[in-house]
Amino acid sequence: MLTLTENATLVIKSITGVEGAPEGAGVRISQENPADPALAVTTTESPLQGDQVVEEGGARVFLESNAAAALDDKILDAAVDDKGGVEFLLVPQPGTGRENGSAQAK
Repeated sequence: MLTLTENATLVIKSITGVEGAPEGAGVRISQENPADPALAVTTTESPLQGDQVVEEGGARVFLESNAAAALDDKILDAAVDDKGGVEFLLVPQPGTGRENGSAQAK
């Protein structure tokens, strides 16, 4: 299952905890086509039906089913640049056999 770094937790809480945001808001990650590695990240009030919910330290991430499968063995990290832009980074979880870009052993 996707895990979040402390940085990702803080960034997600800061962008979903703005004044006027509903309780339980989060970030939703979706993937239109499983064959295409592109992911979309949006803020949303609640998960959609079928979304997997990841909660860590008060941050909520909603994963559409294709994205949940693609990110099952990943760690989500985040950073804010000097202009306030948010950048998310995905890295393999230790022990998945995919560190340093290597393919998972079968």
